[in-house]
Amino acid sequence: MGENPTLYDVIIVGGGPAGLTAAVYAARKMLDVLLITQNIGGQALYSLDVENYMGYQFISGQDLMDRFEKQVEKYNIKKAFTEVKSVEKESEAFTARTEKGEEYRGKTVIIATGKRSRTLNAKGVDRLIGRGVSYCATCDAPLFMDMDVAVLGGGNSAITAAYELMSIARKVYLVNRSPWKADEVYLEKIRDAPNIERLFGYELIEVTGDDALNAAVLRNLSDGSSVTIPVAGIFIEIGLIPNSDIVKDVVLLNKNNEIVVGCDCSTSLPGIFAAGDVTTVPEKQIIVAAGEGAKAAIGAYKYLLKEGEHAIIGY
Repeated sequence: MGENPTLYDVIIVGGGPAGLTAAVYAARKMLDVLLITQNIGGQALYSLDVENYMGYQFISGQDLMDRFEKQVEKYNIKKAFTEVKSVEKESEAFTARTEKGEEYRGKTVIIATGKRSRTLNAKGVDRLIGRGVSYCATCDAPLFMDMDVAVLGGGNSAITAAYELMSIARKVYLVNRSPWKADEVYLEKIRDAPNIERLFGYELIEVTGDDALNAAVLRNLSDGSSVTIPVAGIFIEIGLIPNSDIVKDVVLLNKNNEIVVGCDCSTSLPGIFAAGDVTTVPEKQIIVAAGEGAKAAIGAYKYLLKEGEHAIIGY
């Protein structure tokens, strides 16, 4: 069903910084490349301020990914905008199957699927997604002009969301179970903000509202008491989950479900490479993901030159 007879040199799954860079590097090696992705940009699209990508003192995630895309367009890189559901080894090639039942075959595969937001199971959250509950401050912050909102989380993404919201919302509650874990460079941006109220030692147990969110119910972790804060929006920034399900039965994953990679981005199955946030590479940064994408493409190229005799190293 939907089988594509073309055998590509490399199939790249994912259109974020790692996948786009891998596509350019593979194309420059004159490989026949197929890029399969749901969108161009990935999680980088949600970065409002990028101040640590070399060559740009300041650029938004959207603008940076637009530049990545323009560079990709200079090469003969085939694209399929769909979701891959599985990648399997079949005979001497790999098959990527999509949600639409399409099948694409490649001599090598690069998994660059990144991560997705960790969801919260508190009462009412699923019902009010898009009606006050958001997992993307960059997308939805402008909707809450002069309103009271809450941000859940204490890492870099939560502090970045609070920073973005503090100039839009009337008041921002920053709620976390424990003290902040964010880098100092992010904390400095919000430290003296007069409209941010810090609530440490609380967890969200319920959001309320009929057609739209109107309040958040928090539990005090010290004494078990609850408090209700009236908010029109709540932004959930409690971490990310690797999008590794498509190869969970094919390559080795660590306890966090990240794909275990060697220093050349090789995985436990020769011919499959992985790059970016979906892997065990420790720093989840745009510039790191881009570099890993380049390494993965070069790794796939060398694998093809050696006709599958590529050694897996670096564990």
